[in-house]
Amino acid sequence: MGFLDTSAFRRFDADQMQKVGLFETSQMFCDVYCLEPGQAQKVHAHPGATKFYYVIEGEGTFTLGDATRTLGPGGLAWSAPDEPHGVENQGDDQLVVLVSMAPNPNLP
Repeated sequence: MGFLDTSAFRRFDADQMQKVGLFETSQMFCDVYCLEPGQAQKVHAHPGATKFYYVIEGEGTFTLGDATRTLGPGGLAWSAPDEPHGVENQGDDQLVVLVSMAPNPNLP
């Protein structure tokens, strides 16, 4: 078990979205995604895994399957296993999103 101040883990890059790992277990991972205006995570899917995005600051446009919705701070989007999903920062400000997925696809 642990405690973190997620504000210490934010990192932005003008060239590409940044994924900053907060923690990882055999069951799940938890990251902070940092997107500058115009950056995106392309729509993709994970076999057998559920993923969620929670907006910490900024505004993001989220795709879940065929649906797209813009969410601000406090907004939550989650994809079912195998469901295509992604996020784009179409706004003028930086976007910070807490992301977690289970089961953890990074481990065998």
